[in-house]
Amino acid sequence: METPQLHPDTRAIHAGRDDLEALGVHALPIDLSTTNPLPDIERGGDSYEAMALGGRPIDGGSLVYARLWNPTVGRFEEALADLEGASASVAFSSGMAAMTAVILAHTGTTGKRHIVAVRPLYGGTDHLLGSGLLGVETTFCEEAEVADAVRADTALVIVETPANPTLELVDITGVVARAGSVPVVVDNTFATPVLQNPIALGARMSLHSATKYLGGHGDVIAGVVACDEETAEALRRVRAVTGAILHPLGAYLLHRGLATLPIRMQRQQETARAVASWLADHPAVAEVFYPGAGGDPRGLIGRQMRGTGAMLAVRLRGGFEAASVLAASVSLFTHAVSLGGVDSLIQHPAALTHRPVPPEARPSADIVRLSIGLEHPGDLIADLEAGFAEVSDAAASDTFFSTAS
Repeated sequence: METPQLHPDTRAIHAGRDDLEALGVHALPIDLSTTNPLPDIERGGDSYEAMALGGRPIDGGSLVYARLWNPTVGRFEEALADLEGASASVAFSSGMAAMTAVILAHTGTTGKRHIVAVRPLYGGTDHLLGSGLLGVETTFCEEAEVADAVRADTALVIVETPANPTLELVDITGVVARAGSVPVVVDNTFATPVLQNPIALGARMSLHSATKYLGGHGDVIAGVVACDEETAEALRRVRAVTGAILHPLGAYLLHRGLATLPIRMQRQQETARAVASWLADHPAVAEVFYPGAGGDPRGLIGRQMRGTGAMLAVRLRGGFEAASVLAASVSLFTHAVSLGGVDSLIQHPAALTHRPVPPEARPSADIVRLSIGLEHPGDLIADLEAGFAEVSDAAASDTFFSTAS
């Protein structure tokens, strides 16, 4: 009898737990071993070689060393792959470690050193690609320009959708078609597997800063890439030699967080919609950036993305000065970088996460980004209203300052 296809809400709870009954446990175990006993020299050597080259543990062998493999990390990887509809996933010590491994795996031994990247992107990714640190040449472009940007030596096309920080949506299917045979990696951090599955749309890889929604509680730094097994082997090989494997405690927290991911995303999304709707009518706000806020002429919401998410940004009429006062005046919103946790955050991208981005691609100084948490929408709106009152008072008393430049 075929196993019925379970709903994603159910899979989020049960994925990656198939071996728990045999272990005689119910809660997820944490294996903190840094080294493991070897059955004998020959099988120990075979085990080491298999995993150092990106393979999985061999039957009757040993896990050898935690830089190569950890069972707690492996369970989280299995669960995330399940949610993404992928055959594998590979977890890293941070989202930037994951992106770095993706780049190295596709450029280090291929002879191809060119990358096409669709802006806007997370500031750290943009900076990494433009810095030359990894020895790659990057062509930054818009979605419609991908086909023209691809060259014979192009190794990767990188996109992020919804994009950070202005929530622009990129048509993944369209980019994949324009990229031709070049693999496409999609930063799926803002959408999560609950709302979007890039691999089903033709992308080779779906990457997450797992620090954000997957963990959901602001207490773990991690990255993960969902992909096919061949790509996973290449990524694990880079991870093994660079030592960028996720710590097992982080993997435990992430795997536990997956169980509540669907319900957290649903509630946070509902609240974000309410906040975005309120902001759209506020006189201090010039523009709201939120998927669907300006319409969805290409029909990406529903066809590509199963919802609008819980991230939004606003352009303030008072410019940088208004952004500074607002960020300092709210109390429920924590003024901090990062996103996707159960508590709401406010952040100024141009001054922080996107500060290393070249000026021509940097978000304008009048934009602030909001990560909506699990608080009651009425309380968040009241907090923002109090902050805007401080902005209004500062403008009226001519206490705005000009330190943006």
